[in-house]
Amino acid sequence: MFWRARTTTGRAICLSDQFPAADVAEVMDGRVRFAGLPPADLGTEIDWTADPYGNRSWALNLHTLRWAGRLVAAYERKGERAYLERAADVAAQWIRRNPRGGREVSEWAWAEHAVALRAPVLVCLSEHVRTPLLWESMAEHGEVLADPALYRAGHNHGLDQDIGLLVIACRLGRARWRDLAVRRMTGSAELAVDAQGVLHEQAPRYGLYVHRRLGVALRAISESGAQPPARLTARRTALESHIAHATQPDGCLTPIGDSPADTRAPGFPHDGPLVRVFDAGYVFGRTAWDDPRSAHYSIRFGPGRRLHGHEDHLGVTYCAQGRRILVEAGFHSYERTEYAAWTRTPQAHNVPIPDGDLRPGTATRLLSADLGPERQVFELADDAYGVTRTRRVLVGHGDDVMAVRDSVPSGTLRSLWHFDPALRVVERRAGAVVLGDGDWRVTLLQWPATGMEVGTSTVSSGYLRTEEAVTVTSGAAAEVLTAIVPGTAAPDLERLHLP
Repeated sequence: MFWRARTTTGRAICLSDQFPAADVAEVMDGRVRFAGLPPADLGTEIDWTADPYGNRSWALNLHTLRWAGRLVAAYERKGERAYLERAADVAAQWIRRNPRGGREVSEWAWAEHAVALRAPVLVCLSEHVRTPLLWESMAEHGEVLADPALYRAGHNHGLDQDIGLLVIACRLGRARWRDLAVRRMTGSAELAVDAQGVLHEQAPRYGLYVHRRLGVALRAISESGAQPPARLTARRTALESHIAHATQPDGCLTPIGDSPADTRAPGFPHDGPLVRVFDAGYVFGRTAWDDPRSAHYSIRFGPGRRLHGHEDHLGVTYCAQGRRILVEAGFHSYERTEYAAWTRTPQAHNVPIPDGDLRPGTATRLLSADLGPERQVFELADDAYGVTRTRRVLVGHGDDVMAVRDSVPSGTLRSLWHFDPALRVVERRAGAVVLGDGDWRVTLLQWPATGMEVGTSTVSSGYLRTEEAVTVTSGAAAEVLTAIVPGTAAPDLERLHLP
């Protein structure tokens, strides 16, 4: 059915080590597992319209064929021919049963991201399999990837499209496609990543993904015999600063936007200030690098919501003394459910909510920033509810404290506070809630003290995982002052110097 070619049309740049891990024995038995879901039986003859969990990520992963690409890698490592035969059969099945534009073909088969991620699998397979069917499919993938109408410039999908086009171009000897891929990578990276290293998709997890994929892109360019563009390398390096500042002391990324709360980041270089304001709409601060007990906080402002962002402007997160304290609902999944939609709303974040209706996509202004070594003070404002809401945030170190004053010139607002699921209410008194985990305590103080409500909300601890967490809602007032004081059930207000 196939044979090892003595000569090839062009160089096969195989990126099999970048395919997600798969249990080779399971795949050989016709079973696959994607998106953190249990194994699903595909059998020998695959139903390409299958979606056993009704999960968008699962359906996409089926059509990327990266799980079959792992069989090619296993064959190259172990020399077990059955792995290669199964990979070749899976690819042939997919090609025959998923004609572009076919009436009964899954919507995911030719989705632009599926095409981009599948192309490198076909190239890896082509090192060992040479059939007209495979070569024609690679050519068709190249045509789709090169089509400007289907290209997503400035998006992580666009980067994957460029990687796929580059390896296809090199395999088929299409210099025009190769040059197009490299040219688009550079222009797209400069659209997506600003000079401070912020990815405009508004989720630190996607900055980490793009950094990794840019590494793959640069490697593919080098293997193609071309010189990696300096501008592309510079944008990848710039990402590292933002990711480092967005990494909490426990090693996980701050769960802003579509960033799961359990996403761990590598230790990127972080020489520089402990507090950094990024013009695209982020403040990150800490008391020390490389100290798991360091305090760490984030504040959101900047352009309105887009792509993987949430309606989280004016929102804060806070860690101190080795604990996550203030969290947000985070990212649950890409499923079209009421809960997933709720995680993107202001109510899922630590924000002030005035009377009236939200104006989605409203930008938020950073009015001032005073970056002292022991105390930082920020003032922000926007008109997201048709009235100017202002938030003043003070973060103190030494005596750890986060104090937040919210105000509107007319009407009232309520301030929302979501606590880490590990914390439980241990005491309530007028204007105060004490939460704890074991012997450790943190106190929320609030003025005015009347009308405060203590309840629960569902936050996401990881992809498709949820936990119940304590949520405190202030009473309705024109101005609300909230202080979060870690490490004590009885704060000394004189020492805190609240604003």
